[in-house]
Amino acid sequence: MEENKKNINESDKQVNPGSFIKELLSGSMVSEKIILKNLGYISLITFLTAVYIGNRFHAEKITRESTRLQREVKDLRAESLTTSADLMNISKQSEVFTLIREK
Repeated sequence: MEENKKNINESDKQVNPGSFIKELLSGSMVSEKIILKNLGYISLITFLTAVYIGNRFHAEKITRESTRLQREVKDLRAESLTTSADLMNISKQSEVFTLIREK
């Protein structure tokens, strides 16, 4: 009895190479056996891919914002130095005397 079951199981395991190609070309192997069997993994990979793409866009947005802020800080620093130099020039005693004489 067990020998009959073993023979039946062994004959089921032996797949005809022609039937494998038929199943592959018809799409039944892909749709039924592979995709349905691994649907959870495919869903997980799809979700992780979406998270990865979203994270990439977010990182690029932060990088652009950081670059913009660095440029703004550089411009403000230059403006601060210019204003400081003008104030130092105006606050000189000789310059103050000249401004008072003009008025």
